[in-house]
Amino acid sequence: MPNLVALVARLDPVEEDAWLAALTAVMPNENVVLFRTLSPSRRCDVEIAIVANPDPADVARLPSLALVQSLWAGVERLVSELGPSAPPIVRMFDPEMARTMSEAVLAWTYYLQRDMPAYARQQREKLWRQLPYRKPSDMTVGLLGLGALGAAAAQRLTQAGFKVAGWSRSPKKLPEIESFSGEDGLAALLRTSDVVVCLLPLTSETRGLLNASCFAMIKPGAALINFARGPIMVLPDLLSSLNSGRLSHAVLDVFDEEPLPATSPFWAHPNVTVLPHVSAPTDLTAAAKVVADNIGRFRRGEHILGVVDRSRGY
Repeated sequence: MPNLVALVARLDPVEEDAWLAALTAVMPNENVVLFRTLSPSRRCDVEIAIVANPDPADVARLPSLALVQSLWAGVERLVSELGPSAPPIVRMFDPEMARTMSEAVLAWTYYLQRDMPAYARQQREKLWRQLPYRKPSDMTVGLLGLGALGAAAAQRLTQAGFKVAGWSRSPKKLPEIESFSGEDGLAALLRTSDVVVCLLPLTSETRGLLNASCFAMIKPGAALINFARGPIMVLPDLLSSLNSGRLSHAVLDVFDEEPLPATSPFWAHPNVTVLPHVSAPTDLTAAAKVVADNIGRFRRGEHILGVVDRSRGY
């Protein structure tokens, strides 16, 4: 009989069914079932839970649980809600996500490099005016975060001709980019970057990292892209920096509260582009294969990719 795996999720029913079908298709030796269909006695047979925004109480009702596989790359909420006594948590580590994210970083960097926000304003004003062209080689893109996503973005940007710098908490070296770390390194990157792209994980150390003091150090007229997590930025401080002109534009894909409330000032701000968390959508087929590989590794007692380091939060 196939091993029992519980899918514990708070998703739209259509999305939940799609995940169940994708996971079942790539794991013929596993019996993937929805948590709500399990009787109390069958819950005792579950060693692995595949989760997406789960109710922590549901996860706690699996007494034999030995592994929690997340369907998302961001796990800060999951780590917090399940607590220190939870079994090992594995975040989604999908090469396709890195490709998709790097594509988004390049696309929206081009958007800023080619002055698309300004041309959109001119269209609304019925103003025909050509702006000076800036070559990619004349611009520095500063990446905050040099993990898998940051490395993929750095490669794309470098291939497109941009000068690229990167910052990470601990020192890292990537080909063809200048790397910074620590507080002094963050200040140096902010002072020299024409576009700052945030790809950091949300941890206790990065929460509120981009605040008034950081925006005061940023290169005058620079633009910002946040494809990471909303709470990394202090939104009132960001708004002040935009209003003062210190920041020329912000492309925001993530927010403290999602969906973004209709009352948010960012919707109508002339120097803000609002996106509905679309920079790196999860590909069901690719993600299901990653999950299947990790579960196969668990069954064979092998090393699993993406196990969360509780001390770092990701």
